[in-house]
Amino acid sequence: MRFFAALVVDGALAGAIYALIGLAFVVVYKASRVINFALGEWVMFGSRVAAAGPYLGLGLGGAVGLGCAGMVALAVAFNRVILRPLVGHPTISLIMVTIGFGAFLRAAAAMLFAGVPGAIALPISPEPIAVAGLLLSQGKLVAAALAAAGVAIVSAFYRTRSGVALRAIADDQQAAVAVGIDIDQHLAITWAMAGILSAVAGTLWAWTSGGGSLALVGLRVFPIVIIGGLDSILGTIVGALFVGTLESVAAGYLDPLLGGGFSAIASYLALLGVLFLRPYGLFGKPDIARV
Repeated sequence: MRFFAALVVDGALAGAIYALIGLAFVVVYKASRVINFALGEWVMFGSRVAAAGPYLGLGLGGAVGLGCAGMVALAVAFNRVILRPLVGHPTISLIMVTIGFGAFLRAAAAMLFAGVPGAIALPISPEPIAVAGLLLSQGKLVAAALAAAGVAIVSAFYRTRSGVALRAIADDQQAAVAVGIDIDQHLAITWAMAGILSAVAGTLWAWTSGGGSLALVGLRVFPIVIIGGLDSILGTIVGALFVGTLESVAAGYLDPLLGGGFSAIASYLALLGVLFLRPYGLFGKPDIARV
């Protein structure tokens, strides 16, 4: 029973970071209905920009700030220069341009950050601590707490004036324009948020996992946002905790029986089950159109 509890807690800690990454997807989709298939590359690039901070003489806070500033500039430029001219074009155009931009980021990261470590060393002891009889990594606890704080900040933002405007844009862009909401300005805010979330989440994930292929994290997050609902912040949080726990439990119990790697596809099997029951996700809203 203690082993099961340890797996659940470890999965929930990973799920907190998954939720932060998932929000980088959801905030963009809620406002613009753009599906960012390069999410993993954004997270990877943001973490590498932050990891380059110490080489420039920056401390921990400065390095993370550099990562956030770099990703904000990249995200806003991507929206203005690449996406805006594609308004009104077929959806496949938007999908392909995000995939192509992801490939560009992978190549750029390999050239720009050659020799830069994949993660920032944070001043946290590697020794585990005992919590309720379970040995837990201090790093994962701190990362999960920071990720939870980030999720709370994003959720609170949607109750501010700008957040309400973004919700109005998500519901009906024409009505939002009619009441004086600046669509371009608020879409820039949305992409800036996605950039900040990518940098912070990528830094936390690289720190707890030791780097690795961060670009693949996006593939692990897509089932989360679809299970929870593409436009639901609450659904993303619930889906992230569920998928993180599912992967951890599957790795502990099923991987030894079915072969290593089954835990990596467990979330996709859960995704298929959810799509059969609720095609728009657990907390998503079905699109209803009058004809």
